Amino acid sequence: MLRPLLMLAGGLSLALGILGIFLPLLPTTPFVLLTAACWARASPRFHRWLLGHRTFGPIVIAWETRRALPRRAKRLGLLLMTASMWTSMWIVQQRPWLVLMLLLTWLVVGGWLWRLPETTAAPAQAGAAVGRND
Repeated sequence: MLRPLLMLAGGLSLALGILGIFLPLLPTTPFVLLTAACWARASPRFHRWLLGHRTFGPIVIAWETRRALPRRAKRLGLLLMTASMWTSMWIVQQRPWLVLMLLLTWLVVGGWLWRLPETTAAPAQAGAAVGRND
């Protein structure tokens, strides 16, 4: 029963990730990583397909092997998270406890994201690093 739900969640997540390529405020990398997590549990075949994908494969491989993200994804994620948090804090400025909660969330999640290792290798090099040939 869980397998079809994970397949569906992975498919929807991948669709959102693909949309994120074209829509500037929709992130691609987190949705692709969510797809990988769902499909790793639900379908080894789909997970292998994602690992072998020319665009998404290197991102997933870097995350699964080294818990690393592309530098551009980290920077964009931090930028968008900062913009959305500051906007949210401005909206709820009359409730200091909400501003504090948002600030703490921003510090914790932003700090975690900042400390993640970065990948700088080209996609073909990232695939070769784990013994794959594209």
